[in-house]
Amino acid sequence: MSTIETSIEVNVPEYTAYAQWMKFEEFPQFMEGVKEVKRLDGKRFHWKAEIAGQVKEWETEITEEAADQRLAWTSRDSVIKGWAMAFHPLSSAKSTITLQVEYDPQGSAEDAGAALETVSQRIQGDLERFKELIEKRWRPAGRETIFDIAVGKTY
Repeated sequence: MSTIETSIEVNVPEYTAYAQWMKFEEFPQFMEGVKEVKRLDGKRFHWKAEIAGQVKEWETEITEEAADQRLAWTSRDSVIKGWAMAFHPLSSAKSTITLQVEYDPQGSAEDAGAALETVSQRIQGDLERFKELIEKRWRPAGRETIFDIAVGKTY
């Protein structure tokens, strides 16, 4: 089993990033290949994704939850065996998200190495799309634009 670790800085507070990450049903908006995530109960989720041209389905279960700080889950019937996210404040409007993924590649060592590289790139891309999504949605208090005021938009 291999562990992939990566991180990204986002221009939102850690509690904002954590709250968005808890919206599992919105994962298809930034996770490549993920088609659907359905909540089964308070801790379990059913995933559907297209991977290498094939539709795959699996379940995950939250194993650790520390509000605004950490979230971890395990997977069943997937090559991704577990995720752990840590959210760290850098300032009142900036934070770092660190992601650790336990990946169990299948096949020969050569195929597994290529697959690990592909998964690493995909995860980094997912984090970059998450950053783009959350930064578009969040604005600090008092930063409304003239457009926001004109259309009556509130945050």
